Amino acid sequence: MKGIKVLVVEDNLVNQKLARTLLTLAGFEVQVADSGQAALEMLSSFKPGVVLTDIQMPGMDGLELTRRIKAREDLKGVKVVALTAYAMRGDKDRFLAAGCDGYIPKPIDVKTFAQTVAEHAGGQA
Repeated sequence: MKGIKVLVVEDNLVNQKLARTLLTLAGFEVQVADSGQAALEMLSSFKPGVVLTDIQMPGMDGLELTRRIKAREDLKGVKVVALTAYAMRGDKDRFLAAGCDGYIPKPIDVKTFAQTVAEHAGGQA
């Protein structure tokens, strides 16, 4: 998984640490943002292959962040994956309709998380 850059956008510190640890151990280059606005600022200098975004965050939620990423010419090709506890019928379709390229439910499966992220990055595992 070397060479795959991932931006984790998560306001919960425990979830941030878990995602960063699992991905770093698997060889990803990981940055973390604690809000949608912070993520947009980071994306000016850090160009990930995948953005994992929580959906429910204060301020700018993950769907608005997704729309803004997809609207930027300099971020074409960046995959955005919803990383969320929302798992009701229709939620996945709502995330995909908003521009997300995929969906990973929380709580994350620590055994398969890194491989799933790699698959969303284009199968570069």
